[in-house]
Amino acid sequence: MGRAFELRKGRKMKRWSAMAKTFTRIGKDIVMAIKDGGPNPDSNSRLRAVMQNAKAANMPKENVERAIKKATDKDTADYKEVLFEGYAPHGIALLLETATDNNNRTVANVRSAFNKCDGNLGTSGSVVFMFDHVCTFTIKKEDITIDLEELELELIDFEVEEVFDDEEGIIIYAPFEQFGAIQSFFEEDNVEILSSGFERIPTTTSKLSEEQQADVEKLLEKLEEDEDVQNVYHSMEM
Repeated sequence: MGRAFELRKGRKMKRWSAMAKTFTRIGKDIVMAIKDGGPNPDSNSRLRAVMQNAKAANMPKENVERAIKKATDKDTADYKEVLFEGYAPHGIALLLETATDNNNRTVANVRSAFNKCDGNLGTSGSVVFMFDHVCTFTIKKEDITIDLEELELELIDFEVEEVFDDEEGIIIYAPFEQFGAIQSFFEEDNVEILSSGFERIPTTTSKLSEEQQADVEKLLEKLEEDEDVQNVYHSMEM
């Protein structure tokens, strides 16, 4: 198994602390997808992906409908996707993906979290090169009639990096740029996509003592509590 598998295994030990946070994140994804490509999932691949993720997270139908209504309201402000980079204590690289309708508020909140937890907010480009940007798919096992090695060979033209079996389904990792092509491939083959999205995987990780890990976790938790923060990635060994 490769580093994507190991990273996923580590992350599964710590899910989002509250379901409400997940629903808020997906709700923003719905708004951004509709603002970007319209409200029709058939012609908006990004929206199709978000709707799959909402289903996988057991997001209530009324929450999804509320997000769609909000996105189609002309008075709803656009969310901007903003990337923040920096370091946690003990030299751990951090990469934050945010979605905000008020960049000044988000910058202030992120800076405050770094300052309070002995981190350092960096400049654009300071750590992003330390992470590989990848797309990931979870597909339904029952829709695949070949073994994983054969599936990986079928996907070789999409530069797929890892394919492995998981309790949630079959997991595929590939370069960020291949998302649309892989999504179309599975849809054309009538393979159900249970969920999909993007991750940033550290090219190298650092092993810390339990005490040092606690210092980093303090900052991670504070950042994840912020409603503008969609995802937090780090280079700490899980």
